[in-house]
Amino acid sequence: MARYTGPVCRLCRRNGTKLFLKGERCFTPRCAVERRKSPPGEQSPQARRRRPSEHAERLREKQKVRNVYGVLERQFRTYMQKAGRMPGVSGLNLMQFLERRLDNVVYRLGFSDSRQQARQWVGHGHLQVNGRRVSIPSFLVKEGDVVTWREESKKSEMFKTVSESLRKRRVPGWLTVDESQVKGTIVTLPDEQELDASIDTRLIVEFYSRR
Repeated sequence: MARYTGPVCRLCRRNGTKLFLKGERCFTPRCAVERRKSPPGEQSPQARRRRPSEHAERLREKQKVRNVYGVLERQFRTYMQKAGRMPGVSGLNLMQFLERRLDNVVYRLGFSDSRQQARQWVGHGHLQVNGRRVSIPSFLVKEGDVVTWREESKKSEMFKTVSESLRKRRVPGWLTVDESQVKGTIVTLPDEQELDASIDTRLIVEFYSRR
């Protein structure tokens, strides 16, 4: 399946905000958004600034969330369709689908510096869910699932680095981490208060409802 492989910092500049796609670098002055506020591409000083249309605002919000979670359009649309058929608020349902992805959970637990790195480690088969090896980044975890490292992977320098940096990471309330065993547990599904407040899911729902 095709996936964006270009410079991820361009995505942040295009959206005009930090998407935290480069791990620790995003918190330093080396962050591309800090160094260059303008969007990528040649900028004409004569270009007239226009207020984006309502459609453009909805599209930009949808693209921003897709970029944050590294999800392609087809899969994102599938999540939105499933979220709309479920009881409850469609926007919250959508975000729970995205947060439950294994690559995101690995990132949230502090087992990786970025979702992109987490996706790579899951794809290489370094992680287990309930004792079974899972190599699909889009695998959806559920309440009570336990995420651990494979025994073979614990012998690597990668695992050593992760175990030493766990205490520096803030873990959301819907997850718990056992630092001694380097394993995480999904306690519950994330609620609205635990989601990124900068994401306006209302715009995303409106984007798909008007197509």
